[in-house]
Amino acid sequence: MNEALASIIGGAAREARTHLGLTQAEVAEKLGLAHMVYSRLERGKMLPSVQTLLRMCSVLRISSDELLGNVSPEEASKAARSERGQVGTPKLRQLTGLARKMDEDQLDALVTVAQVLLR
Repeated sequence: MNEALASIIGGAAREARTHLGLTQAEVAEKLGLAHMVYSRLERGKMLPSVQTLLRMCSVLRISSDELLGNVSPEEASKAARSERGQVGTPKLRQLTGLARKMDEDQLDALVTVAQVLLR
């Protein structure tokens, strides 16, 4: 195993997960992995399979370049902001993180509340 690469992937995954406001258990569930397996990935104790790495990019909303350490989080963030054309405020990021944890019924209720507030 390439310990340096495992450490890079684990650190990037941990940073992305905490940025999203998710727990290890939540990410593990979304990836279809046991919590202990994801914990080992994040601690750099094992390397993910290619399929798991791709799912991690999707779930953690980061590029494979960032996950593999080819670009810094700052460079990746800068590129993402320029693609979106805007920077989210801390409150917007907090709301987005909470919304990601909701089921469909809760999301429907949140959308309804937002629509009422915007009237």
